[in-house]
Amino acid sequence: MSDRSHLPLDGMLVLDFSQFLAGPVSAMRLADLGARVIKIERPKTGDIGRTLAFAGLEEDGDTLSFHIMNRNKESFAADLKNPDGLAEVWKLIDKADVMIQNFRPGVIERLGLGYEAVSKRNPRIVYGSATGYGATGPFKDRPGQDLLAQSISGLPWLNGRAGDPPIPVGLAIADIFTSTHLAHGVTALLLRRERTGKGGLVESSLLESMLDLQFELISANLFDPDVIVKRGAGNSAHAFLPAPYGLYETSSGYIAIAMTPIPELGQLLGVDLSAYSDPKSWWSDQEVIMKALSAKLKSNNTEHWLAILDAADIWCAPVLTLPELIAHEGFKELDMVQKTTRPSLDNSESVEVMTTRSPMRIDGRTIKHSKGAPHVGEDTDRIRKEFGI
Repeated sequence: MSDRSHLPLDGMLVLDFSQFLAGPVSAMRLADLGARVIKIERPKTGDIGRTLAFAGLEEDGDTLSFHIMNRNKESFAADLKNPDGLAEVWKLIDKADVMIQNFRPGVIERLGLGYEAVSKRNPRIVYGSATGYGATGPFKDRPGQDLLAQSISGLPWLNGRAGDPPIPVGLAIADIFTSTHLAHGVTALLLRRERTGKGGLVESSLLESMLDLQFELISANLFDPDVIVKRGAGNSAHAFLPAPYGLYETSSGYIAIAMTPIPELGQLLGVDLSAYSDPKSWWSDQEVIMKALSAKLKSNNTEHWLAILDAADIWCAPVLTLPELIAHEGFKELDMVQKTTRPSLDNSESVEVMTTRSPMRIDGRTIKHSKGAPHVGEDTDRIRKEFGI
């Protein structure tokens, strides 16, 4: 998509000083919405994320992770510790609407680019800052890394079943949620700026994002300290929901069953659960109920059980593998895939990367962009000329 005029952030200039995941993906989300994003990188080496390989996958000198997190951006190479490089960056800041950074607390200030200095120079700028654990407190100097933030937040104790060790979520969930919160805050401040003419500072962190994700659990414990995590046994998929909520093995795979009256479910499946008419028993006798359901569901395939449960409007779904998902008509119908391209390092051919699109639609249209992630500093000379640097 070359025409961004229908996108809500068209005309906005974002300077992305961030690395790895949370910051770059936040800036990518703004680019998806139409903003022009210039990535400020170290000369030659660039963002450390260029070498952080997801599943060991690389293409054209950069990791797949970098390609998909920095699509639809430009790259300006500048040494922030060099006065000449810093002076060039300040000229870009003068024209910018948004600045995003995710250095450890204190680092950006030592470079002279903290919020106070930047906002004094450009009062209209919206400044987004992501950290691991906030700018103060006992955790602030720990590495801002996803697994570490998950662990401190207690999230791994929610996964698995009674007797299991803590199990982290197998995705960079803290980074991904932080990127969303940061982009959300930036867009909110841009809206405020339209009313007041004044920019502002939005801050978020991996840990705060993990705490927000657990708002139900934390709120329940604050209300009643006796409410703690007690993971269910057997097939349970939620530490605080009763039977039948969980995943069950069938003869061909797995099926998920959500909130459903137990006697009705038993009748549909041919399991005598009439003794559990009291909803309180679905919690107190969770393990017994789930064992009975599990034994029955193993006797036939997933498609057989789905046909019965879907016909009765029971909340259920197949548990798809990744290849099954990609091949499924439902995935194709969502049109979630986009292709990005960029010139190869030697300019001999175009490098294509298939990835997902923004999960939003604007005015009924999906958001797709074809511009791939930039090479380090590939836009530096052009940007210098454009901005008179």
